[in-house]
Amino acid sequence: MSKGACLVVGVGDGLGGAISKAFAAEGYAVCMTRRPRNLPELERIAGEIRDAGGEAHAFGVDAREEDEVVALFERIEREIGPLEVVVFNIGANVRFGIRETTARVFTKVWEMACFAGFLAGREAAKHMVPRGRGTILFTGATASVRGREGFSAFAAAKHGLRAVAQSMARELGPQGIHVAHIVVDGGIDGVFIRQNRPNADELLAEDAILRPEEIAQSYVAVHRQGRSAWTHELDVRPWKESW
Repeated sequence: MSKGACLVVGVGDGLGGAISKAFAAEGYAVCMTRRPRNLPELERIAGEIRDAGGEAHAFGVDAREEDEVVALFERIEREIGPLEVVVFNIGANVRFGIRETTARVFTKVWEMACFAGFLAGREAAKHMVPRGRGTILFTGATASVRGREGFSAFAAAKHGLRAVAQSMARELGPQGIHVAHIVVDGGIDGVFIRQNRPNADELLAEDAILRPEEIAQSYVAVHRQGRSAWTHELDVRPWKESW
């Protein structure tokens, strides 16, 4: 029997896929989203979950489009089950020097990493509050708490998402909804890090970069917490911080 539905917004081969697989292993009917053009890749991940005995559904959705997000939540609630967990996991990690950061780039990054998180959080709250239970998890980054050179757009968006999460936690906690913000402070093994770090295999062997499947277990652990000791912000980082 399914424990209910878990929605992961922003799923690829890295952290999003690992989170989806972790909650599927816990018995949730996992719903995964990515932009429509990436739906074939998403279907492949869903197939891997099904092959392992889990339940998975893939949706091609632009998380920045309000109508699409509203329709997605309503469809999951209607056709799959009550949403018990919602994870917002869109990254939008791009690097531009401040002089090269156009208004379009800044706005697009904010839409992906902050505005889309607001939409997902709002719709999750609409469905969870009447039931008095549920978990909403936001993926943060080093940029959520510290802006680096070349990342003004990304840092602004991630700082904004963190503020959304803080406000939601104070508003929704007394109504039985656990809202948490998870700061992933370090490089995550995956396509991005391998494109930018030629020694990625060496770093991974030394546990100097984060393994997606191990980060995902932290999401499950936060969801399992009893309400007398809820975590709002969790910081995960490799044991070797300087890489």
